[in-house]
Amino acid sequence: MLSSVSSSTTRSDSPLVLLCIFILLLNLTGCAKVKSFFDFSGKEEVDVRLPVQELVAKGMDDYAVGKYFTSLEYFQEILDRYPFSPEATLAELKAADCKYFLEHYPEALVLYKEFEDRHPTNEAMPYVMYQKAMCNFKQIDRVDRDTSGAEQAIQLFGQLIRAYPESPYTNEAKARIKAAREFLANHEYFVVEFYLRTDKLKEAETRLKHISAMYPDSTIRPKAEELLARIQAGKAPKTNLSSWFPKMSLPDWSLFSSDKKEAPSETEKK
Repeated sequence: MLSSVSSSTTRSDSPLVLLCIFILLLNLTGCAKVKSFFDFSGKEEVDVRLPVQELVAKGMDDYAVGKYFTSLEYFQEILDRYPFSPEATLAELKAADCKYFLEHYPEALVLYKEFEDRHPTNEAMPYVMYQKAMCNFKQIDRVDRDTSGAEQAIQLFGQLIRAYPESPYTNEAKARIKAAREFLANHEYFVVEFYLRTDKLKEAETRLKHISAMYPDSTIRPKAEELLARIQAGKAPKTNLSSWFPKMSLPDWSLFSSDKKEAPSETEKK
């Protein structure tokens, strides 16, 4: 009789014992391992993440055909997963390039500056300095708006020319400086128009003198000097002011809209 009761008790406790063992397995090995222990499908989890060399190849392939958004994702993955790899330096630079060609100029400028700070002796430094200047140059808008983009571009192009006078970007930098200075001269001339329309002749005279002194090579200088002479002779134009001011000073005037996309020849270097 006693043996029968003992046997019955053992059988009734068996499910509880099995449950305790299962919970213990969960704690010891983790859910994932237990799941795989009871998975009889024969399938194993595969790491689908790409190796760094393949990420570089895919990023460069997309970059070469103008797929800058997806290219940026590949380079960002390299920086996230392989930040200390030799390929990370290239990924930093190409991520900045992708931002630039996506026309995200402020973000690109930040990335170029970070690259310059981290790799000051990198052989791509002339290109990086050129691109920093271009990020500002590309933000030049209309002559009736903020001039900081042109001013910063002139400063940064000048730094490039002084640091690397023999670089392949020197001639282009000089041309961009000239274009940015032309923009600033036209901005000054646009302000003169405002002063004439509001009958502030003294202020207009000061601006015209500034154009002549600061931008002697600008295309607007001859017209500015002619207008200055009339004001000083007491014959400031009162009507038909549009004949004195070219269309480029109108609000819809846009500078350098026909720029071709720059070919970043040195970005392939590390």
